[in-house]
Amino acid sequence: MNQLESMRIFVTVAECLNFGVAAKQLGISNSAVTRGVGALEHHLRLRLINRTTRSVSLTQAGQSYFESCADVLSQVKQMEEKVRAEAQSATGRVKIAVSALFAATDLPRLLTEFRKKHPLIAFDVTIYEQQAQISPEDFELSFMVERKLRDSSLVCRTLGRTQDVIVAAPCYLKPRALLLSPRDLPNYDILLDSESLMRYWTFNDKDGVHRVALVPTMTARNTCAVVRSAVAGLGVARLPRMLIESELESGKLLPLLEDFDLDGKDRTISMLYAGQRYATQAIRSLVDFAIERQADMSFVARGAPA
Repeated sequence: MNQLESMRIFVTVAECLNFGVAAKQLGISNSAVTRGVGALEHHLRLRLINRTTRSVSLTQAGQSYFESCADVLSQVKQMEEKVRAEAQSATGRVKIAVSALFAATDLPRLLTEFRKKHPLIAFDVTIYEQQAQISPEDFELSFMVERKLRDSSLVCRTLGRTQDVIVAAPCYLKPRALLLSPRDLPNYDILLDSESLMRYWTFNDKDGVHRVALVPTMTARNTCAVVRSAVAGLGVARLPRMLIESELESGKLLPLLEDFDLDGKDRTISMLYAGQRYATQAIRSLVDFAIERQADMSFVARGAPA
């Protein structure tokens, strides 16, 4: 039994004192009205309405229940109107999951610019290093930077793409032999982040496939820590270009093995959210703003591959 719907039926009958008129007001059949009232009486084990061929009247219990139901339905209506109004206004908090890569690059500027237009919207942000750490369905909006996304029922909008680059600092490379081939990597210190904890890297060129086993000098579950370690001269790292553009431009990090195609280098920057039909105005506003600002994001503005 849908008790709330049965209560609505009962209140309408009590106000009209006529089953047929109540059915017309509710847009349902006479039998549906009879079933709704009967379900309530069966649930309460009380007769609520006296019915004869000529008249309909409330019992004493029915009159008391009618007054209580009317109050409950009025409160439900107020709650529904309040929720709808909040959903249609650009206010409230948005629960966001964000890849650590996106959090370290574009998220701060995106949210700062968005808040200038929508100062009544706040954010609850969860930052993750590995896709397995979160479920996008648990969040209202997710910004993900992944080689491959898990299957999801959510809407997925691609914002851009980035690629992994093999890099090292000049101070690390200077006293060592020039790194010309993937085969030489075992002679170098390797730095791995949580996204590349695979114990080998695979390269392709005209001579075929080069699969290199790795014995890392350092592993870290924070990609930014690997960036800082590489800049400091600790070793060779595989890092997403979107995170190290400034270090590459300034010469703090140098790209290596550019004549080889690094297998699995492509990462997609995606935005995941429930369909617009069920999203609040706050979520819709942030989704629309991210799409509007897509061309200004770092991985696009700095020439990431399309």
